[in-house]
Amino acid sequence: MEENIGTPPKSLFEAMDAYIGERAAKGIFLDGGGLYGTEDAVNFVVRDGQSTRVDGPYAEGKEVVGGWSIMEYPSLAEAVADQEEFAELHAKHWPEVTVISTLRQISTGPEEPEA
Repeated sequence: MEENIGTPPKSLFEAMDAYIGERAAKGIFLDGGGLYGTEDAVNFVVRDGQSTRVDGPYAEGKEVVGGWSIMEYPSLAEAVADQEEFAELHAKHWPEVTVISTLRQISTGPEEPEA
């Protein structure tokens, strides 16, 4: 979402409380939370074998991750359907902002290279 767009409306907080509560009760919602803005972010850039600390804010950044959640579904189709419901909550309760909701699967990691 865009940064510094203000506090979401109370109706979105209430809808999200119900949404998360339902999923927590079913064992789908495992963890999640909101994130502060980038004004205090600390980043490290690794380039050419060197690690360099780079502090924000970044004028070129237009969108930031506003929050995250870890959910567990029986199938990818159910995860996609629920992601759509999550996006629709934002469209209904905060229509004046642009929110990009991204669904990604958690990797168990690449296999170790053979010796």
